[in-house]
Amino acid sequence: MRFAERNFAIFWLIIFLILFLFWVDLKKKKLLNQFAQRHLLAELTKQFDIRKYRIKQILLILGIFFIIVSLLRPQWGFKSQMLQKKGLDILIAVDVSKSMLAQDIKPSRLERAKLALTDFTKILKGDRIGLIAFAGEAFLLCPLTTDYNGFLLSAGALDVDIIPRGGTSIFSAVKEAIKSFEVGQKYKVLIIITDGEDHFGALEEAMKLAKKESIRIFCIGVGTKEGELIPIKDKDKNKTFLKDNTGAVVKSSLNEENLKKLAFATGGSYIHATAKEFGLELLYKEKLSKMEKKDIETKIAKQYHERFQIPLLIAFFLLGIEFLINERRANV
Repeated sequence: MRFAERNFAIFWLIIFLILFLFWVDLKKKKLLNQFAQRHLLAELTKQFDIRKYRIKQILLILGIFFIIVSLLRPQWGFKSQMLQKKGLDILIAVDVSKSMLAQDIKPSRLERAKLALTDFTKILKGDRIGLIAFAGEAFLLCPLTTDYNGFLLSAGALDVDIIPRGGTSIFSAVKEAIKSFEVGQKYKVLIIITDGEDHFGALEEAMKLAKKESIRIFCIGVGTKEGELIPIKDKDKNKTFLKDNTGAVVKSSLNEENLKKLAFATGGSYIHATAKEFGLELLYKEKLSKMEKKDIETKIAKQYHERFQIPLLIAFFLLGIEFLINERRANV
């Protein structure tokens, strides 16, 4: 036998009831002693059957005990059942180049993306999710999993210093995604979160490769077209701005054209992230949730039979007897 509900602290109610009944008995005796002298009590209470009173108390306690057992949902006996979990495999590639430090979307492009990933996991319905970090190259931070807490631990590690090669290579993110999906997998979704800059000129190759591998790419563009300076800290930990090789201050702007071209070429879509609506939740509700899902996991599970009715019937039976017992003596 097993219990579906494990809150056994409810049994303290029985102890409380026993103590309460004991307190009531003491209170009654005290009141009777105040009401009449001791030698007159036997005459006054001769119609009261103490044995029946004790039986009623025991039946009440047992009745409540079996009600509590019923609330814990006892189960025994089971049948085997095949359970199939359906969902999508979603890889998310996050740009961690220094341009993601720009603060045209608060608190910064990268920090806003990390916050959005936390919200995104709250609406997933059994889908597997994985994480790729990319800059001048890419690597898999978290393989496809339904362990959303593990995914968020990886997302919390996203930083502009985790990839030594600078710049932005969207092609490397696509290539890493291909390696991360299972061989022969039919349903492949890649979400790329970036400001759209591409310093290696391989965007056309990324499109061709994604189409060849049947990967649908959805792009989230972070930043503004007007752009923003990129705040960094110098060797003395003082705040300054990123400069190019000529010493000029770098201004990073959102390149929507690159992202639209990549998304539309692979059957995906593009969303411009804003401070209020980052776009991941909208993307899931409007696009991903409507896609055909695959079997993520199949397992055989035991389905136990509910037996709460038995202790509940016993409780009703005991309480019914308790109600019918008369505390008065039969022949007095």
